[in-house]
Amino acid sequence: MDNKKLEELFLTVQKPGRYCGGEQGSVIKDKNKVDVRFAFCFPDTYEVGMSHLGMKILYSCFNEREDIWCERVFAPWIDFEKVMRENGIPLFALESRDPVKDFDFIGFTLQYEMSYTNVVNMLDLAGLPIKSSERNELNNIVVAGGPCACNAEPIADFIDIFFLGEGEEVDLQVIDLYKECKKNGLTKAQFLEKAAKIEGVYVPSLYEVSYKADGTVKAVNPKNGAPKTVKKRIITDMDKSYYPKEFVVPYIEIVHDRAVQEIYRGCIRGCRFCQAGFLYRPVREKSPDVISSQAKDLCLSTGYDEISLSSLSTSDYTKLEELLNNLLSWTDEEKVSLSLPSLRIDNFSPELLSKINHIRKSGLTFAPEAGTQRLRDVINKNITEKEILDTCRIAFAGGHTSVKLYFMLGLPTETDEDLKGIADLAQKIVDIYYAMPNRPKGRSVDVGVSVSTFVPKPFTPFQFEPQITREEIVRRQNYLRSCVTTKKVSLSWHDSSTSFLEGVFARGDRRLGAVIEAALKKGCIFDSWTECFNLDKWLEAFSECGIDPEFYSCRQREFDEVLPWDHLDYAVSKEFFIRQNKLAHEAKTTPNCRIACAACGANCYGEGVCFEKR
Repeated sequence: MDNKKLEELFLTVQKPGRYCGGEQGSVIKDKNKVDVRFAFCFPDTYEVGMSHLGMKILYSCFNEREDIWCERVFAPWIDFEKVMRENGIPLFALESRDPVKDFDFIGFTLQYEMSYTNVVNMLDLAGLPIKSSERNELNNIVVAGGPCACNAEPIADFIDIFFLGEGEEVDLQVIDLYKECKKNGLTKAQFLEKAAKIEGVYVPSLYEVSYKADGTVKAVNPKNGAPKTVKKRIITDMDKSYYPKEFVVPYIEIVHDRAVQEIYRGCIRGCRFCQAGFLYRPVREKSPDVISSQAKDLCLSTGYDEISLSSLSTSDYTKLEELLNNLLSWTDEEKVSLSLPSLRIDNFSPELLSKINHIRKSGLTFAPEAGTQRLRDVINKNITEKEILDTCRIAFAGGHTSVKLYFMLGLPTETDEDLKGIADLAQKIVDIYYAMPNRPKGRSVDVGVSVSTFVPKPFTPFQFEPQITREEIVRRQNYLRSCVTTKKVSLSWHDSSTSFLEGVFARGDRRLGAVIEAALKKGCIFDSWTECFNLDKWLEAFSECGIDPEFYSCRQREFDEVLPWDHLDYAVSKEFFIRQNKLAHEAKTTPNCRIACAACGANCYGEGVCFEKR
């Protein structure tokens, strides 16, 4: 279809800017002068995908090479998908508007289990066979990475290669191998067998899964020379790691419409529910000078007047004060504001508050996660109620009248007393505000309490734990609501049905591929969007495939069970997770990595926090 006709069709849908391309910073190349074309696919809307830092990094990293052209592809919203199917328009890339099926690589980033039907739907929209086994030529290689690759099994039928860990180096190695295999006339099967020997590359078709009579995994056996376990890749020196000097600047508003500057990877804390805290170990920091220089480059190239510092726990950055001084040396003059998300309660000080207030005065957000000290010890949060209340006192003394608190519902060993503790803690914070002698006259306090449902995830100490049932989620939500007795506390929570399904796919195995396919045929797409999600259709798909979803979500795993992801190595050992699970049930905490090493296994890379002097 010619561009004029396509642009006329753009105007028939809600947000044409999602599909136009041509933004400042987008990369246009001559397709006849590149060796490899890479379609970087984000299985959600343009606004969500354009906010994702990993996509920005890899897009620029690939395009710096003359022999590679990386283009962006986003899942079309339901209105434009209807137009595409009615007019025979295949899924296309934004930069060239060429069909995705013209590309050598079709890469997906897997940020959330609820995007799996979108991944498969995008392959179908591209006019490609959805299953890896049905794509036999050495082109259209479908690859995927991101946090959900740590348990690739539910979506393994559809993907040729998974990248485990950080992709800046391993992705390019695989692209170079592809070029070599293409030049030498090798087959797709021969290419995949060679790729599987690269550290960080998981080729699911080279592993056979067998099951026991009770439905659990019996064994995962490699074949054709594939390694028994696949180890994740990391970038060891963050100062030398690739970081873009410019971002693509969107025409329309996106979720996080600002410059983003990564300050370190990993986390020292070891919260037992937190998958990211274990997947990205060990902690590796960038130096303040490098961060400040990269942030300035981004602001100059994009025109953004806000920078967000990206990490799992910003206030754990060891040189935060030096960094803020470096940044303030030019952001004040340039009228650029700073955003500091992910602040810890236990290292929040009046000095840090004064810096934050100087940067930008906005609501403060903290994550106690649980309402009682016992449950905070179970999850290894390592903060006390006194620290929570003192932090809110500091915030109120500094002029803040709004605090948002994040909690989880359904954590292992949780009781109704723990739920009541959430409401009690929020009330104590309200009382602190009204007890302040110098509080602002005529201004009331707002304590926002946001409650998400706990989902047990792979590569955490709670990977063995059952998720509570949908009925129990609703009961606990209603009980918590009954415990909140003041309008000064606003309570919100996530939908229990999506949390349930997330729990199924987080710890699922390959048998779930058939369910994804069946659900897609019933119209299940954009499952993370409330207006699109339909649990009844999903339950029909499970039933048709003869699979009980609660087998995956609500079942306790024994420590000696073979888990679907046991052949994938993220450097933190299963033995460590077992030890931490036992400590959780004793409500015993473990110090953070900078206080004492807990022997998780992440020191195998020879870098990062594991080798700092304590």
